[in-house]
Amino acid sequence: NNTDINTRVGWYSMNAAAAGGTRGVTEVGEVRAEDASWSGAPMTFPRIQGADCCGRIVAVGSGVARSRIGERVIVRPLLRSYVGYRPFECWTLGSECDGAFAQFVKAPARESYAVDCDWSDAELASVPCAFSTAENMLHRASVGAERVLVTGASGGVGSAAVQLAKRRGAFVVAVAGRSKADAVRALGADEVVPADADLADAVGEKTLDVVVDVVAGPSWPALLEGLKVGGRYAVAGAIGGPSVQLDLRSLYLKDLTFFGCTFQEDAVFENLISYVERGEIRAVAARTFPLREIARAQAEFLAKDFVGKLVLVPPT
Repeated sequence: NNTDINTRVGWYSMNAAAAGGTRGVTEVGEVRAEDASWSGAPMTFPRIQGADCCGRIVAVGSGVARSRIGERVIVRPLLRSYVGYRPFECWTLGSECDGAFAQFVKAPARESYAVDCDWSDAELASVPCAFSTAENMLHRASVGAERVLVTGASGGVGSAAVQLAKRRGAFVVAVAGRSKADAVRALGADEVVPADADLADAVGEKTLDVVVDVVAGPSWPALLEGLKVGGRYAVAGAIGGPSVQLDLRSLYLKDLTFFGCTFQEDAVFENLISYVERGEIRAVAARTFPLREIARAQAEFLAKDFVGKLVLVPPT
């Protein structure tokens, strides 16, 4: 996912101004090692990446019931155990600690959630990072039965946000590439705006209650123009470029509310588990690759010719 690639190239450093993830990773240039992780802390090596993890528990540490061995779990990627459950602090699996690009993963017991469903491992592995990021934005912005625009709607987070917003009763306007429009509609989008369209013209002024954004970039001002008075803007990514122009009058004269969304309350991941178990959402796992082909998988990820997620499968 974008988090893994952005971490690898140091894009989270405040010294890096280029687009990230699927766009422009070769343009990041020189970054400061002291703030190269997403949390602003120095990156330490060696490090096994991989934010998305599912599997079965094969061993437990002290203080964990042995009855959990054999349990099927998915791991919350934003780990609070390592920071004492302090508000607005967490580690990311594969960033501040070793992650899931491996046959075995060590994870906190409290953040390894049992799940009872008939999904394949590849399908379940598509959930943790993308769906929790999307659900967190919707949770923070208190999305209900209203008009919601989702940028990057063919990506992992965006495709999850389309489904999750529809689950909340929203009318979803999705921004996606023309070749992916049908797939995004199949996920529940009510309207699809081509990613290469003029957003200001396509969306109009004051038509949206909420914007769920993972793109930002040059078209960002049009997103704010599209929000109604009292609208809400939630952001958890900037693959189109992190530096944007803001006319403060748009913010205060329209009484807009902004939500920067990284930290997640426990309820976010717990709710996701219940959605999976009740069949209220579906996985969007486009392709799978054996772990040994990680380089090819990430190259195809950067080509972005798919909808949803690519999944790495470790040896058994």
